Amino acid sequence: MDGLRVDPADRTLLHEQVAAELRRAIADGEAGPGERLPPARDLATVLGVNANTVLRALRQLREEGLVEFRRGHGITVSGHAPARSAVVTRVRELVQYARLQGYQPDELIQMIEGLR
Repeated sequence: MDGLRVDPADRTLLHEQVAAELRRAIADGEAGPGERLPPARDLATVLGVNANTVLRALRQLREEGLVEFRRGHGITVSGHAPARSAVVTRVRELVQYARLQGYQPDELIQMIEGLR
């Protein structure tokens, strides 16, 4: 699960950023069904956030059915996040729609970056 990161300057709440990073890692196959996730403290250290922030994100993922908390077994992946290909499909649809509206991809990128 290398490459996890959060951006403290981002307006998105930290626990939501952590949850999104974990969803992405699961979707990309970095952690598959039945695999244990690193302990919350370790994830917190890697991400540079408080362990409670990670635990809040993990509880959110548990509610979504992506992870399970099992005594003696830690936190395991129980399901799959939406596949990366589904996100790529939506991005292509957005780019196509933007072109129909007269926007170039670089303008669309600026719009997206402005949402951060």
